[in-house]
Amino acid sequence: MIAQFRRLLAGLLMVALALPLPAQAALVATDAALERQRLAGLLERAEVQQQLRAYGVEPGEARARVAALTDAEAAQLVSNIDELPAGGVGIVGAIVLVFLVLLVTDILGYTKVFPFTKPIR
Repeated sequence: MIAQFRRLLAGLLMVALALPLPAQAALVATDAALERQRLAGLLERAEVQQQLRAYGVEPGEARARVAALTDAEAAQLVSNIDELPAGGVGIVGAIVLVFLVLLVTDILGYTKVFPFTKPIR
């Protein structure tokens, strides 16, 4: 049984290798090009342009500066953007969220973390 399966698999592999496969040539975008595209896309957002103007920077000037960045600088900038908290929630927001979750679970009687709460059960 196993020998038949191996023969079948070997036959299928030989047929697959013998068939001509279509070839396609295209430019492959590098990481640096993708990072620059991402930065350019961010600069096109209305709220980003509004904030740039509030800082005294024209969006066209910012686009020119992004285009002048080296690959390493573009990678560093994208890395810094990726590390920013989504929605502007920092460590304080996370601490408040954890506190509220623990408070609610204490009140519902699922946990006993805070001595000043009394469960409703």
